[in-house]
Amino acid sequence: MQQSNLEIERKFLVKSSAFKTEAFKNTKIVQGFLSTNKKRTVRVRLKGEQGFLTIKGASSKNGLSRFEWEKEISKLEAEDLLKLCKKGIIDKIRYEIKVENHIFEVDEFFGENEGLIVAEVELQAEDEAFTKPDWLGEEVTGNIKYYNSQLSSKPFTTWKK
Repeated sequence: MQQSNLEIERKFLVKSSAFKTEAFKNTKIVQGFLSTNKKRTVRVRLKGEQGFLTIKGASSKNGLSRFEWEKEISKLEAEDLLKLCKKGIIDKIRYEIKVENHIFEVDEFFGENEGLIVAEVELQAEDEAFTKPDWLGEEVTGNIKYYNSQLSSKPFTTWKK
């Protein structure tokens, strides 16, 4: 399946583990980056038993939207491409939580990003209203240090607290 679209999302820190009891699904994700150029990132992802190749364009000035193209590839192809990725493989579990009409994707990171938990919600429009669950913390939309492409080269555990 091939898709081409504009991704609109908001990103938040998570302040408690309460989201885990509300999740209807969780999936292990391993991903790496072939390119982390600011104008385009090329990501290889293993999501459970599925592989994906994703290209993302530069973010809008407010950080809410950017072009995203994704194609499903075989698990074997993804495993092979992960060997070519830059240093700093991302290891996380993604929890999916339905909150009214939206699905929040909460990523709990491991390895060099242990301790970081980030939630994203995809929207149809930049000004779309949505309900914020109690476990949602500070908004970090547009803060590039929370982009997975940045976490691969500047992991959370190396940040000065």
